[in-house]
Amino acid sequence: MTGMPLSVRLDKKTESLLEKTASALKTSKAEVIKQSLSDYCARVLSERRKQPYEVIKDLIEKGGSGRGDLSVRSEEILRERFRRKT
Repeated sequence: MTGMPLSVRLDKKTESLLEKTASALKTSKAEVIKQSLSDYCARVLSERRKQPYEVIKDLIEKGGSGRGDLSVRSEEILRERFRRKT
């Protein structure tokens, strides 16, 4: 399958990483780039299709929290969780 030609400038670190990856997989740099782009784009599009709850569901405790202040401090608590997540 022939696609369109594309030129990309890579910094030395990324170029080295690409060469090492292609060597480790015993494939071409072009193949690594194509597979990487395909995986990345699929992941981004999948994330974009998620509903807001799906994005944060792992941050929300399952079951009751045992905390009586959630309705009053919900925004503050979520911000704390997001900070810890990153």
